[in-house]
Amino acid sequence: MIRVLIADDEPLIRAGIRMILTSADDIEVVAEAVNGREAVELARRHRVDVALLDIQMPVLDGLTALGELGRHAPGVRALILTTFGEPDNVLRALRQGGAGFLLKDSAPGELIGAVRAAAAGAAYLSPAATRHVADSLAAGPVAARGEEARRRVAELSEREREVLALLGEGLSNADAGRRIHMSEATVKTYVSRILAKLGCENRVQAALLARDADLGA
Repeated sequence: MIRVLIADDEPLIRAGIRMILTSADDIEVVAEAVNGREAVELARRHRVDVALLDIQMPVLDGLTALGELGRHAPGVRALILTTFGEPDNVLRALRQGGAGFLLKDSAPGELIGAVRAAAAGAAYLSPAATRHVADSLAAGPVAARGEEARRRVAELSEREREVLALLGEGLSNADAGRRIHMSEATVKTYVSRILAKLGCENRVQAALLARDADLGA
């Protein structure tokens, strides 16, 4: 079972999300939080696999809570769930190690799929959030970031760059392995090596670096 925490200060929102997630036979909602501070504490206490974090919460907002989870509960995969799709929020969430970004008007099946993808170690961006990111990446500062990304990626071997490109597509280890005819365990080894070489804390940060370096192209 995928153990999930829902963090949102609106009871009706939490109830709706819980109803959707518990309709899946492989997902269990083990905790609910009304603010970011409580979310971090409950995530540690209940051995959560995936945390759904609203951005705008009292005491500690979702993006700050995401950073706290990275320090105090690094095994938790965090999905940001919000009505706000500003590119800055999306990019900040992903660069802080978030497993993905969903808008609250996402379809129920998309929410369940995102939780499953996060639990499997893949990154997930809703189509709407992806459009926001694409618009942001078309802006001027991206050129300098792309140059830095290409410099860092140049340190990798050809095979490592191939695996990194698949991370940039948001593929799990299993899906990446099938794509390049490699075992899941071998892909996992490559991913660990890539993260170490690039100085990335997690695969989502590596995926963003792959995008900046235009490896997908």
